[in-house]
Amino acid sequence: MKRFLRRALVGILALWLVVTLASFGYNLATDGDAAPPAGLKFVEAGGINTRYESWGTTGTPVVLVHGAAESVDTWSRLVPLLATNHRVYAYDITGYGYSERKAPYTIEELAGQLLGFLDAMHLGGAGQPKPILVGHSLGAGVAAEATLEAPSRMGGIMFLDGDGLPLPGGNSGPPRWLIIPPYRTSLFRLVLDQGWLLKKIYNSVCMPGCPPMNVDEWTRPFRQPGAEKALWEMTANGIPAVAPDRLAKLRDLPLPKSVVFGALDTNGGNPTETATRIGAPSPTIIPDANHLTPISSPTQVAAAINTLP
Repeated sequence: MKRFLRRALVGILALWLVVTLASFGYNLATDGDAAPPAGLKFVEAGGINTRYESWGTTGTPVVLVHGAAESVDTWSRLVPLLATNHRVYAYDITGYGYSERKAPYTIEELAGQLLGFLDAMHLGGAGQPKPILVGHSLGAGVAAEATLEAPSRMGGIMFLDGDGLPLPGGNSGPPRWLIIPPYRTSLFRLVLDQGWLLKKIYNSVCMPGCPPMNVDEWTRPFRQPGAEKALWEMTANGIPAVAPDRLAKLRDLPLPKSVVFGALDTNGGNPTETATRIGAPSPTIIPDANHLTPISSPTQVAAAINTLP
């Protein structure tokens, strides 16, 4: 028995050594960051160097707040439809896209970046136009927290494919101490290199109605300096979100609210319960749409935004 245990231990140590050496070798071979696209625009927002874009010259301003693993580019199909009637703004949340990655990645800090972005764009201040905030998925929580912190600055808020609440189960999953460098880095890079897997995930939350996934557009932000560390820190306690009791305080704020979901969405929460919680009218449900309605159903999303004052 002792001999068997000794051999088993030697085997486990040998396997650990092989895996560790392979991980170090893979990380060394794949080291290096991707260059960001040319022509990106940046502004300081809440002390964070923030990538942003703007479109349109007239109309009520609309500020688009993207979801997890997304960026300004997520809105590319929606923006042309909105910009005919609105001044439209979008920015990359810190931790995602091409904005500076700056911890801590709490919902309060993310809301602070949004409020700083409004300052930089001259929105919502004294004598300035009040924007409509459109928060997609994770962005619904960010928009909600910013609205709760500064309700007088907002002209309205839309929850798009998101309920603003913590995910069920919080940060459940494998113990984080099991996924440590160098294995964490190897796993992170391996996933980014599996285009077939990423396309499968994309199709599962976007189809039907979505164009084919541009893998480089989605993965290039995660090949920027600090992206792996930021993603790890941002998800340490689950996706940043607003506590239910605090989120319910939106119900008492006298501003236009809207909830819009894809009918096939199983990732954003319950649209009817969300509308009730925040004091919005009955939700708008987009038929044959999933969790990425800005990509799959831009016409219907634009129409819903246009109904807000």
